[in-house]
Amino acid sequence: MEYPESYELIFQAPAVEDDVVIVRRTDKAGAGGYPIYEDETGIVRAEISDRGEVRMVASGGHQVPRMPMTARSLSS
Repeated sequence: MEYPESYELIFQAPAVEDDVVIVRRTDKAGAGGYPIYEDETGIVRAEISDRGEVRMVASGGHQVPRMPMTARSLSS
């Protein structure tokens, strides 16, 4: 199966513009068997299914990742 190279993760931010984080596919897979995507810092990580379902993945101890409002494919 071919997965997109990158996604925009859009997080709702109250009282300001939404936060947009671009994540790129890595060679790792998550617990569901789908690719792990991460931002350039490696802090924002997400497993994204072939249906665009997102599961955020903690990248460090004590991290509680928020779920994005939307995941939008940037490439295929």
